[in-house]
Amino acid sequence: MEKTAFELNGTSLTVKPVGELDSMTSPIFEEELRRHLPSVRSITVDFAQVDYISSAGLRVFLAVDQTLENQGAEMKLIHVNENIMEIFELVGFLDVVTVE
Repeated sequence: MEKTAFELNGTSLTVKPVGELDSMTSPIFEEELRRHLPSVRSITVDFAQVDYISSAGLRVFLAVDQTLENQGAEMKLIHVNENIMEIFELVGFLDVVTVE
């Protein structure tokens, strides 16, 4: 995974990961993302440049979504490509996380 962009605007965070979210890249991505959680009320993750997500990547979003829910905050995923959307649908991810 290439460098993820984090853009904080008040209490709203936009996250723009690039490449693959797999077992090698997900721990680093999660660590970077979690640094921002205490100060945000909403997170938008822009998947426009994400090519692939594995179960490790899915776990990151499930865990972060749970943390945000406990804080009264929210997360949504946008610009999800067709292949990744199929994975989301297959594993029931859309029942848990907001995807637009």
